[in-house]
Amino acid sequence: MESSLEIGFLRVSEKAAIAAARTMGYGKRKYSDQVAVESMREELNRLKMRGTVVIGEGERDKAPMLYVGEPLGRGWTEGEIYPEIDIAVDPLEGTNLCATGSANSIAVLAASEKGGLLNAPDVYMDKIVVGPTAADYVSLTNSVHENLNQIAEAFQRDVDELTIVVLDRERHHDLIAQIREAGARIKLITDGDLSAGIAAAVRGTGIHAAMGIGGAPEGVLTAAAMRCLNGRMQGRLKPLEKWQEERLKSMGYVDGDKVYDTAELASGNDIIFCATGVTDGDLLRGVRFFGGGIRTSSLFMSLKTNNIRFVDTIHREEGSKLAVSFG
Repeated sequence: MESSLEIGFLRVSEKAAIAAARTMGYGKRKYSDQVAVESMREELNRLKMRGTVVIGEGERDKAPMLYVGEPLGRGWTEGEIYPEIDIAVDPLEGTNLCATGSANSIAVLAASEKGGLLNAPDVYMDKIVVGPTAADYVSLTNSVHENLNQIAEAFQRDVDELTIVVLDRERHHDLIAQIREAGARIKLITDGDLSAGIAAAVRGTGIHAAMGIGGAPEGVLTAAAMRCLNGRMQGRLKPLEKWQEERLKSMGYVDGDKVYDTAELASGNDIIFCATGVTDGDLLRGVRFFGGGIRTSSLFMSLKTNNIRFVDTIHREEGSKLAVSFG
């Protein structure tokens, strides 16, 4: 991908995060999502590409969407030949977190050459996510106990020194019990398993794995990040309601036992992943507003160039005489 597109994608996630952050604490989750979607769409349409959304805004939430199949970018309206790009978005992961001012809300985008990201149905997925240290030690076909022992072996520590992130949902009652029985520590989160998955692959966050059932589209975004981080994401599609079973069948997903590995979920050779913090979190600081400007904290990754950047950006307001300070 051209460097201009890389910079453009970073700007997309930054603008979406800023728009959402302006609504933080309003208690209006759909409104927060809406402004993030609108900002992301506007910025994506500025880019020199023929982009197509393959992972879009969640239909489950009946929220305003960047819908699957939506064309984005200047290549659809201009006569120039621009690259064809598949795009996966979560304009505001953690809508409830933003609405309540809680931690770990982020704006996320992944992009690849055409065909490089799985068009995952908007159902649930059973997942396990680990970083590069334990990437070769886990499998979704193993028991929870086996995976925890394997992760502990990879890190050369005891199971009771591990911290596993799990969404605090009733469906995870048995999973939580098994993790506790094995002796590992648990960090329960209310929302945001994508952010948790990324944190599991970055040293210094104190997270060793993310487990449990979350959205399949978020699973593809997580897999894109794992490709760049040399981590591992495995997922098995998990319909929890009748309509989800019908949705899977209509899209040709008939093998309910199939485990999708990282490279099946995100197979591209030229993957870009961007995430910008909306609220402060384990991995990224949230958007900070101050006189004369705005400051954002982002994670930008490129598989093709093997670059992983933590980007701290100051957006000066027009006409501002803001003096930049470091540290």
